[in-house]
This record gives sequence, structure tokens and C-alpha cells, in this order.
Amino acid sequence: MMIKLTAHVERWPVAGAFVIARGAKTHVDVVVAKAIFDGVCGWGEGTPIYYHGETAEACAAAINALPDGLDRAGLQIALPRGAARNAADCALWDIEARLAGKAVWQFAGLPAPKPLQTALTVSLAEPAAMEADAREKAARVSILKLKLAGEGDQDRVRAVRRGAPDARIIVDANEAWTGRDIAAEAAVLAALGVEMVEQPVKAGMDDLLSGLPQHVPFYADESCQDRADLQRLAGLYDGINIKLDKCGGLTEALAMREEARALGVKVMVGCMLSTSLGIAPAWLAAQGADWVDLDGPLLLARDRDARFTLEGGAIGPM
Repeated sequence: MMIKLTAHVERWPVAGAFVIARGAKTHVDVVVAKAIFDGVCGWGEGTPIYYHGETAEACAAAINALPDGLDRAGLQIALPRGAARNAADCALWDIEARLAGKAVWQFAGLPAPKPLQTALTVSLAEPAAMEADAREKAARVSILKLKLAGEGDQDRVRAVRRGAPDARIIVDANEAWTGRDIAAEAAVLAALGVEMVEQPVKAGMDDLLSGLPQHVPFYADESCQDRADLQRLAGLYDGINIKLDKCGGLTEALAMREEARALGVKVMVGCMLSTSLGIAPAWLAAQGADWVDLDGPLLLARDRDARFTLEGGAIGPM
């Protein structure tokens, strides 16, 4: 099949601002890939990995430069991991499934997907503001994911616990505990009911976690991009965060999930800020995951007409 791939850039506004230790975002630029064959179209979306220097424009240019007739196996060679390959890979999955008259999950041989309990992000702020945000969001979900920054994190978690005393809490340190007493920070947060800490140290400095007491599980995010990182991290982290934009698409995400499980490593499936088009394949990869963090479209001011919604704390297609 001579499938043709093209791409363009779209900008979507964030509801308020999305704040992490590295800065705030009021919008997200995504690359949208279109795969077309004989009048049938498939679609995929990727959000550039900013800490790798990716831009939506460069991702679109990379897709538009691909030769016609490329299949998913060829795509893994033609493009490196990242948002461009993610968008193109998911577009190819979509068109292949459509041409076969199946849903993507059926075409991939996966079990029928179900709504998933997802975490909802509480952006980084002063403790009082995070407390108020947590109080509002705990009425919608049972799991809150807090963005932390290192200094003052314990006060932030205490405030959130006041605002949402019954919520399950996980936190994303975004590498900000590098140079801090990691065990002491983890012990305090565990006492406050935190169930998992994501990426406590800078990527590449993961050996800082070796031999630490197990107060709370650690999950790798920036340190784990694709399957090539799994063996190295297996003895340092309890789990990994799979993001399609990091690993380069649904093809790699599914393989990564299975290899992690074979190694006894737990799995979280997360996302960047994105619309529901970007979440749809991640939702398939997240089926059966230990933690799910697919709130990207829930943090936008608006979404696509075909969108995911939140009901009873679970995310699923409308």
C-alpha cells in the first residue's frame, strides 16, 4: 500500500496555566499526522518533548519529508523516538485498522478497552493554592498527582492532604530532589499517604536511588524513554512511566509495556498536554497499567469533538 503521510501544527489553549518545576504553559502546540490511502484517512497526534528540544514545526517537517508507502516497521527506522514518530505511528495504526474495518484495539489484538481511573494533575503553586486546587479536583477524581519542586514540597503535600483528606496521592518531583535527602523526603511523604514518587532525581543520576530504604515506590519518567532504558533502570526504580511521545508511538509503547512486565517492573502510562486524539492510543496502552495519568485533554480549555470525558474518576471516550 502506498500510504501517504502528511502533518500540520495545531495550537490548543490550556485551562488557566499548567505549572511544573520547569515553568508554566498557557497553550500546547501539537503535531497532527494524517495517513491517507484510497480516500481513507487515519490520524495521529504528538506533543513535542520540550526537554529534548523538539518543536511542533520540526516534527511536522520530519513527517512531511517521509517517503510514501512507509509501513510501521519502516517508520521505526526512518524516524527516531519522539513526538514526530508518535504522531505518524498512531496515524498508521488508525488507517490500517480502518482499512481492515476494525477498531485499533481489535486490529492490534488487544482486549476490549474499558474506562480507566486516572490521576488529575494539581499544578505547582504555593501550598494554599494547591490545597484549594486539590479540594476542587478531589470532587472529580479519587487520584491526585501533585507537581513538586524540591524546596517546600512537604508543605505542599500537607496542604493538599488538608484539602483532599480522602484522595489517593502520587507526586511528580520532576527531577527536583537531586541534591536533597531523598530518603528523608520520601519518608515524610509516605507518612502523609503519598503512594508513589515520579522521577525524584535528574535523568542520568539514577544511581542516587541505589540502596535507599523503600518508604515509597519510585517511578522513572525522564530516565526511561523507551525499551533501551529498561534493563538499566530495573534495579533502581519500582516502575516506569510510558509516554507515547517519549517512546515514539503505540508500537513501541505496547512492546515496552510487555518487556517491563517481563522484568517485574510496574507500569504507569502518562501523557503530555494533548487533545483526545493524542490520548486515544495511550488509553489502549494503559489498559491494565498500575497507574494511569491521562488527564492531558482534561487540562485544556477546549478539546476535539470526538473526545474523552471523565465520569466517576474514570476516563473514557464520549
